[in-house]
Amino acid sequence: MQFAFLNEPIYQLIGKCADELGVEAYLIGGFVRDIFLERQSKDIDIVAVGRGIDLATKVKEYLGNEAHLSIFKNFGTAQIKYKELEIEFVGARKESYDRNSRKPVVEDGSLRDDQLRRDFTINALAIGVSKLNFGKLLDPFDGMNDMNNKIIRTPLDPAITYSDDPLRMMRAIRFASQLGFTIEENSFKAISENKQRIEIVSKERITDELNKIILSPTPSYGFKLLFDTGLLHLIFPEMVKLQGVDTIKGLSHKDHFYHTLEVVDNLSKKTNDLWLRWSAILHDIAKPATKRFEEGKGFTFHGHEDKGARMVPKIFANLKLPLNEKMKYVQKLVQLHLRPIVLAKTEVTDSAVRRVLFEAGDDVDDLMALCEADITTKNPNKVKRYMQNFEIVRKKLVEIEEKDHLRNWQPPIGGEEIMAMYDLKPGREIGILKNALRDAILDGAVENNYESAKVFLDKKFSVLKK
Repeated sequence: MQFAFLNEPIYQLIGKCADELGVEAYLIGGFVRDIFLERQSKDIDIVAVGRGIDLATKVKEYLGNEAHLSIFKNFGTAQIKYKELEIEFVGARKESYDRNSRKPVVEDGSLRDDQLRRDFTINALAIGVSKLNFGKLLDPFDGMNDMNNKIIRTPLDPAITYSDDPLRMMRAIRFASQLGFTIEENSFKAISENKQRIEIVSKERITDELNKIILSPTPSYGFKLLFDTGLLHLIFPEMVKLQGVDTIKGLSHKDHFYHTLEVVDNLSKKTNDLWLRWSAILHDIAKPATKRFEEGKGFTFHGHEDKGARMVPKIFANLKLPLNEKMKYVQKLVQLHLRPIVLAKTEVTDSAVRRVLFEAGDDVDDLMALCEADITTKNPNKVKRYMQNFEIVRKKLVEIEEKDHLRNWQPPIGGEEIMAMYDLKPGREIGILKNALRDAILDGAVENNYESAKVFLDKKFSVLKK
């Protein structure tokens, strides 16, 4: 098999350095896999049958100041950053595991040992770059066949692979979701049987894989695998609670787990924004907690948007997601996700649109995208009606923003100025005047400028004094 890319100077240089040191060197892992999948990759893994650090040091000598070398002696690895590439060097090794840790006991090994310790057959492919095996594909576990058949399979007994390093269970599902592959039957069974082992993995590593699943082309595929293996129940139990349908007196509600997956998939067709996708995952997260059955009406979920917004910080904290503006963004969209839908069901008033603009600010377009994704009814007439109304809402948003400039709105007269104008001290009266002014502007009763605001506040203050 001929690989034209091996003619590039960097691969020729690595091969030359390996030959000078008298070691075999191979491209291995994800970089090789992605060659066959025709995916771009700037991360190159080199395994040397010998000391990987020595090979990296030799390559750096030839590259000179253009390259930056980092050595990690504790791990027996080195990294070269060269132009746009990141090249990892490691010596071939074999591993054994203690049951209570993901950290293996490592010793020198052969290329086959190194391939055997890889997580999946598609990641165990190697291509020689040193003289002895230059350009030769080494595929001892039939990874090419698995790639052609779109199968995720482990080189070792999957029960051993997943028990040794339980993060590989998340990685199996992540690769399946990213690539549209199927997890081989024995491997799927082993994940289900070893799911409890995920508890020895740090939340940060789990969530890193979860985020990659969320960013895959069809996130629902990965979430269904997480659910069916039982992993989701352990890593994200709040989402599992969405699953299921209750029926009372012949009245049922939808399955909010599968509805949520539809919403995420709908949104994923339009955006790769991780946090916008997270807002779709969490938009109905409080429905189980707010579910009530009302005679004659059926199931209700009053206030699920408010409770859901309050749940967001705890969920982010549990999953070790950032507790910063990203979390606040998701919280805001969860809080507001019903607003445009309510507008789309009723006559679109300027006042209601002003309030959405005021509360959503610069995130109003993302809010509209979430709400459109939330329409999962199978009734084509309903879908058409909603989308037509959403288009009206969008036009209104543009018109009112151009006229009133309410995105990230600040009142024309702030609290400190109100205190100075009326010789007031901090207290309840300031809040009353500020809220009254805000509501009046949002309702369209007062123009959004200083003069109109001053006239309104003078009248309001005179009433307060009485």
